Amino acid sequence: MTSPLTAGGFAALATGAGAMTLLHVSSDLNPLRDMISEYAFHPHGWLLAASLTSFAVGAAMLAVEMSRRGAGRSTVALVGAWAMCMAMIAAFPTDKPGMSLSMSGGIHRYAAFAAFLCMPAAGLVLAARGGRHAAALRGLSLAAAGFLVLVLVPYAVRTVGLDPGAVPAGLTQRLVVVTEVAVLVLIGLSAAVGRAGAPGRLRPAAGRLIAS
Repeated sequence: MTSPLTAGGFAALATGAGAMTLLHVSSDLNPLRDMISEYAFHPHGWLLAASLTSFAVGAAMLAVEMSRRGAGRSTVALVGAWAMCMAMIAAFPTDKPGMSLSMSGGIHRYAAFAAFLCMPAAGLVLAARGGRHAAALRGLSLAAAGFLVLVLVPYAVRTVGLDPGAVPAGLTQRLVVVTEVAVLVLIGLSAAVGRAGAPGRLRPAAGRLIAS
């Protein structure tokens, strides 16, 4: 049976996804070129903070439950770090386009980069341990890492003074977010399956103790 923490974590992730979808539908921004952070300056920009906060809460609940179930410390720490980064991204909005980098904008940028690194790493660490969802976890984690590289290309090009041209940075960033949330969902499902099998492994030992 699914624990309250796991159910609450999935509910929070669904809420975050719903808020993000509604924000996209109600906005006139170009999802191919405009970055997700720019929705903060939209009339319904509060949905962005609500979505990111919901993701943070969902990930934190899953991390706590994974820790209670004895999941690997590395995976728990990475998922917890992703949750913390999501909360920071929500609390510190980016700067308006064309403005110089502020403290809030810098925290937002680097927290996002750290989050984008944490979730693929968590998925690959858990996939290396095997299990029902190992192949899907590995594939989605590698896809998220690949999309992250594409997100970084325009920044690298600008660093050397070149114009990134028609690189669809908005699209690649959205692909990173979608795949990372999918990785988190699979991590939560893997933890749930792992717990379901635990009692069965303990029963024989308990039976031997009773018999002795």
